[in-house]
Amino acid sequence: MKRTHTCGDLTDKDVNKKVTLSGWCSTRRDHGGVIFIDLRDRYGLTQVVFDPSHNLESHKTAETLRREYVITVEGHVRKRPEGMENKNLPTGKIEVLMDEILSVNKAQTPPLEIDDNIEASEDIRLKYRYLDLRRNKMQKQLMFRHQLSTAIREYLNQQGFIEIETPMMIKTTPEGARDYLVPSRIHPGKFYSLPQSPQIYKQILMIAGFDKYYQIARCLRDEDLRTDRQPEHTQVDLEMSFADVEDIFHITEGLIKNAFRKLLNRDVKTPFKRFSYAESMEKYCTDKPDIRFGMECCTVTDIVKDSEFKVFLEVIKKGIVKVLNAESCGEKLSRKQIDELIEFAQQNGAKGLAWMKVTKNGLESNIAKFFPEKVQKELIKRAKAKHGDLLLFAADNPKIVNDVLSKIRLRLGNSFGLIKKDNFDFCFITDYPMFEWNEDEQKWDFSHNPFTMPREEYWKYLETDPGKVISYQYDFVMNGSELFSGSVRNNIPEMQMKAFKVTGMPENEIKEKFGFLLEAYKYGAPRHAGFGMGFDRLASLMQGIHDIREVIAFPKNKAAENPMDDSPSEASERQLQELHIKLDFVKDSGNVVLGKIKDVLDKEKIEYEVLEHKAVFTSKEAAQIRGTELKQGCKALVCKTEEGFIQAVVSGEKELDLKKLQKITLFKNLELANAKDVKKATGCNIGSVPPFGNLLGLKVYFDKSVAQNEIVAFNAGAHTKSIKMKGKDLVKVVNPIVGEFSK
Repeated sequence: MKRTHTCGDLTDKDVNKKVTLSGWCSTRRDHGGVIFIDLRDRYGLTQVVFDPSHNLESHKTAETLRREYVITVEGHVRKRPEGMENKNLPTGKIEVLMDEILSVNKAQTPPLEIDDNIEASEDIRLKYRYLDLRRNKMQKQLMFRHQLSTAIREYLNQQGFIEIETPMMIKTTPEGARDYLVPSRIHPGKFYSLPQSPQIYKQILMIAGFDKYYQIARCLRDEDLRTDRQPEHTQVDLEMSFADVEDIFHITEGLIKNAFRKLLNRDVKTPFKRFSYAESMEKYCTDKPDIRFGMECCTVTDIVKDSEFKVFLEVIKKGIVKVLNAESCGEKLSRKQIDELIEFAQQNGAKGLAWMKVTKNGLESNIAKFFPEKVQKELIKRAKAKHGDLLLFAADNPKIVNDVLSKIRLRLGNSFGLIKKDNFDFCFITDYPMFEWNEDEQKWDFSHNPFTMPREEYWKYLETDPGKVISYQYDFVMNGSELFSGSVRNNIPEMQMKAFKVTGMPENEIKEKFGFLLEAYKYGAPRHAGFGMGFDRLASLMQGIHDIREVIAFPKNKAAENPMDDSPSEASERQLQELHIKLDFVKDSGNVVLGKIKDVLDKEKIEYEVLEHKAVFTSKEAAQIRGTELKQGCKALVCKTEEGFIQAVVSGEKELDLKKLQKITLFKNLELANAKDVKKATGCNIGSVPPFGNLLGLKVYFDKSVAQNEIVAFNAGAHTKSIKMKGKDLVKVVNPIVGEFSK
């Protein structure tokens, strides 16, 4: 290489050395004719000096240099003048006096600042990602990722694992998300699938005798995006033969301990805590608990049945009552703040939130009179409450109760600074139910991995009572985020067939999709277990980052697009002919959006009607041409916030009240998006956006005026297409936060 040193190498030990440096001009300063330039590369900054009294020719060239010019220079290292050292830089004690500029490559003024302290918008950062990646912050984050992968490989290699690559073009198999399909030119009408994970192939490697396998694998899933999801992501994929749950936990603890010691110089305490799925749901109302703070929950249905509180007595006929012990919050929270928690609970699907403060004399609130002294004492004992605590009660079906209390717990933990951002706590969740009942389709579904072995003591229930079956499924959780799911695999082909049949999958379909795995099992399959750990998520959380795009070099945006290279892009006619593909649909974003909506509604078996009509641009026009009432229309509006875009939906006869919405969302900045931003966020023209922001990567808020309608109608991605359906079904599939923000 032309350079003798990087821009982060030189110290006062190198004084008087002749050096050659290459890099980008980060800043340029002209002090009385002497020009100072901070030369930057990924290793650091070095101050280079152009003095006309030393070399007039190089000084003249330096006068033309601007930000982000790429230069190679030659000079001598010298100490900086006394009092001019920069203690914040490793190179801060020296500077390089320039003898000669060997090369210059000019640069236009960049559209974003190469500065960690100036954050451009997400769109600009992704469009000019090559400039964004020049920032010191981004380079450190990607270097951390590299160092993490190195540490993981070193550890697993030491443990006797071997790295084996599995195919990127495979047979399509159902794994929970849509597959990306690759058409075959050689086999017309047939497709490869890009792997959602290497699941089946790593199991086959166990059958093949490779007893310790790992791979830092690329996984591809066509699913709706958010900050911790990308269509392309990376996982640490691992499988072991002749292994059980304890072996997997031991390897996990060692891997994490080693990574934290090498990269963060932190000693992680092992063994990690363990909770059964039932225990985690009972205490924390989630199977991804953040255990960095307390505030635990418990079910009190059996206690409150002896109360006189009609709301609870009505709910427990079909639902449950749980309480969150908000420790010390009885004295910390004002009545206004409690009311805000109640409103928050309602926005997240609860009908309300009951509360009682714990005092020396028992429980106090406007409902305490409905709870006899004996019941109050039992509640205090069950919740392990003490004087000054606040008991928060949710009553509904288990799903809503757990979801609401889990969110309130996290909200309180953050509000009171109970969650220390630089703390790391880990836990394993074990003993998951193998199946869950699908109420809509009236059938059993796998609750997790379909290849999981049921625990031996539950085999007898597999065909007679699937709801009782507990499996060898486990999850690994860090600070409330799931890092992996894994299991001991079902290596008995007959039992695997029984498990598939519980879900109603016909035998011919089982053989078509999984026949090659079941066939392999017949020839001697060892007991094996493993996991697929989210590598992007681990790399981000270890650095205190909650958006995995910050540790991925070239991520996609929320619309699964790359603004830098404009992918996805259209194929040429020749390419389509070679692949035997004919595009016979109209190419417009409205059809794409409509297709997404129809897919969801069809999957959920929801009745709806697609209306085609002349273009409509107002709620009144739309109601007339659809034959509906004005109030039944849905105005789906896109709002811009400091964190991106959200969707707010109001009735056709109402207007959006931004101030009310701001109180509900808690965003500091909230405004209606312009036409360009709407197009960017949704792919639709303004006025044609459907109330399905969840399909477009947006958080959705419904005004009560929408949720109260028996029938609703709305534009479906185009001004000429509408959908008419039941209001309750719309709420069901969108799952919005419901509040009052119309006028």
